[in-house]
Amino acid sequence: MSHTLLSTKELAQRIKFNPSYINSTLRDAVFVEGVHYIRPFNGRKILYIWEAVEEEMYRSSNRNQTYIPMAGGRICNG
Repeated sequence: MSHTLLSTKELAQRIKFNPSYINSTLRDAVFVEGVHYIRPFNGRKILYIWEAVEEEMYRSSNRNQTYIPMAGGRICNG
């Protein structure tokens, strides 16, 4: 199992977002614990799984155009 684990600051540098925006908006709205990030040893530290984050970024950019984006990163089918 080879995953690239990144801190919030390292992830922010890669995707060009502010670390506070990642923690306050993207985490738990777009990123899912256990899929996109982990909390090792049940601690406060959060490590993002780069491969899952990268896949999510490409998946969201290739969504069907019939979706209507909504607040919080969710979509409406209509």
